Amino acid sequence: MFTARPSLGKLTPEPVQRLVIDAARRWPDKVAIVDGDRRTTFSELDTHTDRLAVALQGLGVGKGQFVGILAPNCLEFEIAFFGILKAGATVTTINSGYREREVAAQLTASGATVLIVHDSLKEMAEAAAKDVPTLQRLIVINDSTDDAASFWGLVGATSGEPMPVEIDPVRDLAALPFSSGTTGMNKGVMLAHENLHANVRQLVDRDETNHVVHDDIVLVHLPLFHIYGMTALMQQALYVGATQVMMGRFDMTLLLSLIQDHQVTALYTAPPVGVGLSQTPLVDSYNLSSLRLITFGAAPMSAELQLRIAARVGCTVIQAYGLTETSPVTHIDFADERMKPGSIGPPVPDVEQRVVDMETGLVDLGPDALGELLVRGANVMRGYYNQPDATAAAIDADGWFSTGDLVKIDEDGYVFVFDRKKELIKYSGFQVPPAELEGILLEHPAVADAAVIGKDDLEHGEIPKAFVVLKAGATASDRELMDYVGDQVATFKRVREIEFVDTIPKNPSGKLLRRLLVDRERARKASN
Repeated sequence: MFTARPSLGKLTPEPVQRLVIDAARRWPDKVAIVDGDRRTTFSELDTHTDRLAVALQGLGVGKGQFVGILAPNCLEFEIAFFGILKAGATVTTINSGYREREVAAQLTASGATVLIVHDSLKEMAEAAAKDVPTLQRLIVINDSTDDAASFWGLVGATSGEPMPVEIDPVRDLAALPFSSGTTGMNKGVMLAHENLHANVRQLVDRDETNHVVHDDIVLVHLPLFHIYGMTALMQQALYVGATQVMMGRFDMTLLLSLIQDHQVTALYTAPPVGVGLSQTPLVDSYNLSSLRLITFGAAPMSAELQLRIAARVGCTVIQAYGLTETSPVTHIDFADERMKPGSIGPPVPDVEQRVVDMETGLVDLGPDALGELLVRGANVMRGYYNQPDATAAAIDADGWFSTGDLVKIDEDGYVFVFDRKKELIKYSGFQVPPAELEGILLEHPAVADAAVIGKDDLEHGEIPKAFVVLKAGATASDRELMDYVGDQVATFKRVREIEFVDTIPKNPSGKLLRRLLVDRERARKASN
């Protein structure tokens, strides 16, 4: 066990909505969010969130209830997030790329009573809502203030402050994002106010240069529904009073132009964007000199690529690591002479780490030994919602969370990520559960059996590849099956490659042996 960073001491947890309240008090007239041609100050953000909270409370929303947000990055997302918290409820953020069945599944699992949805996703949300018995109301984000039931109609029709709600930061949930965890289908990750509050402090309250500061301008291109954007961008920026520049959809030209036009200083992103930055000639057409720091997370990155991006863009580039279950950040590298390219650095303050053997998970390993990373700290989730068995499998009696990632820790306590013990596929930082795609494939009338694995991919980290056994006498093309799955899942979950086989390897109990398929795929790649 290593301690590379000093402790923050005893933290007194606070409700997450204090971020907006405190920012408005400290920097009322500073611009908090830039969204297209809209500029919103911290004071205006506080007022908008108050009014939405009043409206929600008027609709019967309160403590113990869940309210969903289904929207791309926009000003309204942040107003909704903190308005829900001020009303006393819990936010469940939904991937804006989800399809009808996925939205319905999350709303049903959380028991959400209200869904705040962007107008561009309204039709799909309405279809999903038919299968959610708990859902009572949709609030649509559009430009209209004339519709009293719309987002801005509700905000505009209220005033004052919401009724106070007693929040226990240790027990009460602030957010319920969904994650596949180490195995299986998506599960609600119970993040208490304490978890998120602790992680923001762990990110910022360090005498280092690798975090957001007050004068920074932060580009928000990572989705706010994802824990990475939710904490590292939205909450961290509010905590220090930095300005956020919204980016609703990813486009390399738009990314570069926003950095240039708004003099963006801090960029948090994922390796696929880094690959693009290192290769695209567009970089030469934009002035990126304002950038002081780029932080990569969501997937491992080689030291070579990290250094190539730094040279191409001309600023410091570091790596960090985290999971939805850890709010998310557990590790971050230094941005000075202590940096080790290829590493995610040592743990953030007050996060402990261990590496244990892959077979039993009980033997602690020494420096430079490959094993599974375990972490413990105030940022670790309360558990999976309504899934005690899954919680017990992920967090032991002493509070150690099993990440499922295979790492080595050097003698200085820096961590290097190598692979995942878990069988989840990580496509551009998004988790793709193989079991979900296998289940959909098996619904096709021509498919007798199927297994899905992650195939190594330079651009996306991994892509979902399916091995399919067709029924006797049946025919189906790979394109037909890929489209069949693609019509029912988010874009990032789509099967990108299919190989037809005679059998799927399984153990005597019938469990899929995906690891054999992964090893076969990698051996094939190595021989080419």
